[in-house]
Amino acid sequence: MPERNASIATLKAGYLFPEITRRKEAFLKERPSANLISLGIGDTTEPLSPYIVKGLVSISEALGTPKGYKGYGTDQGEFNLREKIAKKLYRGQITPDEIFLADGAKCDLGRLQLLFGPDTIVAIQDPAYPVYVDTTLISGKKPPILLPCTPENQFFPDLATLPSIDVLFWCSPNNPTGAVSTKKQLKSLVDWAISNRTILVFDAAYSHFIQDPDLPKSIFEIDGADQCAIEVNSFSKMAGFTGVRLSWTAVPKTLKFNDGSSVYKDWQRISSTFFNGPSHIPQGGALALLEDEGLLEAQKIIDHYLENAALLKAALKEKGYTVFGGNNAPYLWIKLPEGIDSWQAFNHFLRNSELVTTPGSGFGPSGEGFLRFSSFGKKEAILQAADRIRRS
Repeated sequence: MPERNASIATLKAGYLFPEITRRKEAFLKERPSANLISLGIGDTTEPLSPYIVKGLVSISEALGTPKGYKGYGTDQGEFNLREKIAKKLYRGQITPDEIFLADGAKCDLGRLQLLFGPDTIVAIQDPAYPVYVDTTLISGKKPPILLPCTPENQFFPDLATLPSIDVLFWCSPNNPTGAVSTKKQLKSLVDWAISNRTILVFDAAYSHFIQDPDLPKSIFEIDGADQCAIEVNSFSKMAGFTGVRLSWTAVPKTLKFNDGSSVYKDWQRISSTFFNGPSHIPQGGALALLEDEGLLEAQKIIDHYLENAALLKAALKEKGYTVFGGNNAPYLWIKLPEGIDSWQAFNHFLRNSELVTTPGSGFGPSGEGFLRFSSFGKKEAILQAADRIRRS
């Protein structure tokens, strides 16, 4: 019998969401008439917009004809879509050749770990999306260094105090805190990375929620980022593609390893070995999305979620909570009163308001004492949730 991959044994049990489910089910057994509203979900709830659906249907129908049928696509994805991403979303900061289309940001976050050797020192924000930790461990590396990002440091670490780091995962707008890094912060991060020969893996999956024109949506808006950064982005939250599945990773050709070899060429090899390119169908939907009409429809859906965030934020602030995020991000990060831990607060909202939230402690040690609220939901449910918060 083969040996088990020892790295899997280093993973923590999938504790957070199974425990939420367990407590929710126990509560429903006790109170079967409860009308639970989930504010913990990180999934989109609004249907695909009509123009995107038209694009999906058009490519699907074409595949059913002799003239329109296509088999395998290119490993990096359709050039015309990569060209549109480069033009519409990066405004020429990245070329179509530097964009690799994929089947989801999470998948590429895992595959990116294959770029780096087992002795690579990885660091992540704390709190953070759990996938950064798990993919680091699964790939055989040491546990990542956790960089506390809290209200006390404006969700940004003191770069001068950081140890030696080879790869830093950075997410802005951040999941779970909703914090958005400023241009000044990202410039200091890029300068630090270049000086310390660190590669930044920049997760911009929520960048489409940024409405403030002074806040960067991409790391490549920062001078020098092409020397130190890789960016992962997705159509999931931008256009409701969580079930359709389409993302991209941007890898500059100028990015080098410490031996001077090309990160781009290695990523090209890894990507083509592990992936045959995304399905033609979601690419047809994305092409429609990036037309002017498609972008306008997508913005209306983003506006819906941001309006939800504003409703929840107002209700929570009326109850005296300190609330972070929600202005340029779909998540609200709620600071709890002194002496109340994340699971106690989870139970409070579950039992008193029939609301399901996400305990901050599940995102890392610095998440203790916080709750995450999600604005992904139907308007009626969000209005009802806000009313329950006010009455709790």
